[in-house]
Amino acid sequence: MEIFANPDTWISLLTLTFMEVVLGIDNIVFISIIVNRLPKEQQGKGRTIGLLLALVFRVILLLFISYIVQAKEPLFTLDLPFTAEALEVSIRDIILFAGGLFLLAKSTTEIHNKLEGEEETHGQVKATTTLGKILIQIILIDIVFSFDSILTAVGLVDEVIIMIVAVVISMIIMLIFAKAISDFVNERPTIKMLALSFLLLIGVMLVAESFHVEIPKGYIYFAMFFSLLVEMLNMKLRKKTTPVHLRQNEVLDADKYDLA
Repeated sequence: MEIFANPDTWISLLTLTFMEVVLGIDNIVFISIIVNRLPKEQQGKGRTIGLLLALVFRVILLLFISYIVQAKEPLFTLDLPFTAEALEVSIRDIILFAGGLFLLAKSTTEIHNKLEGEEETHGQVKATTTLGKILIQIILIDIVFSFDSILTAVGLVDEVIIMIVAVVISMIIMLIFAKAISDFVNERPTIKMLALSFLLLIGVMLVAESFHVEIPKGYIYFAMFFSLLVEMLNMKLRKKTTPVHLRQNEVLDADKYDLA
């Protein structure tokens, strides 16, 4: 492994690992939200299998990276009224378009269920599906996220071995923090709604990219982290005011008890 004797290799590895972790955040959020529909005893298993599937898909795609690069070659063209030139459609565009629509549909359904007041118990959604159905959804979105992640990796480094090592390291990191992220999202309704809103945004971005409209991912992730920071401040503010409400409730309960 002479390649790892080169300092530039380690710089590329660290950079790509960081990028893979950042790009994998939306995958973790998606898995965390849909796995919450499983019985509690199966949720950890669902998260682990989901992330391992993401790892497997990314490694397999890396082994066929020459074909993945060719997936950007146009298959046919479409004349659309809102484009000045004919749109060249590739396999990548089809995958991004289908994945974007799937993410939009899934996020919209989850938001609708939250607004309609789905049944929850101690912060957990009542189990409404099976592990098999959840894994099918995870596989579908893993294909899209893995495909997009691999194309990003190709633009950063040339050696496949570096890409594979970076993907493995990033997945280990995500496996370690997956439960903490999942609990953080699912136990806080406002954070969960914020996460679903950003999955909607990512779905729109994927559909836009399928039409060759490039939206810099940096803008998306900056908006995500900024909104999360604002919500964290709101949570801290609500936490400071909660004791006042609790004291008021205790006084009311005491009054009811005296009247009885």
